[in-house]
Amino acid sequence: MDLRVYFQKLKQLETTIEEVFPIIVSHETPDGGKPGVFTQVNKSSAAKLVLEGKARLATLEEAEQFSSQMIKEKEEAHRAALAGRVQLNLVSEQDLRAIKTVLKGAKKE
Repeated sequence: MDLRVYFQKLKQLETTIEEVFPIIVSHETPDGGKPGVFTQVNKSSAAKLVLEGKARLATLEEAEQFSSQMIKEKEEAHRAALAGRVQLNLVSEQDLRAIKTVLKGAKKE
């Protein structure tokens, strides 16, 4: 393939992509590419993969489903990270006595 033609097609395809970070769906390729894998990439990478036949742009429904799945997975990962944290406060003996004194005074009222 003539390089000029290739880059002209690449540039033309890139201008037709509306999203800044489009979602693509991979095709099976002879070099081990797995079909049906969704990925969010930049415009130039999407145009290159589509032009080379390694992927296609996701439909609007597929893109929305992928985005909602990514949001859900991010929230789950965030919750798991928070659950893994242990909060520990060290209190000196003097501070503990002061806290007990304050609590006893609050109970009497």
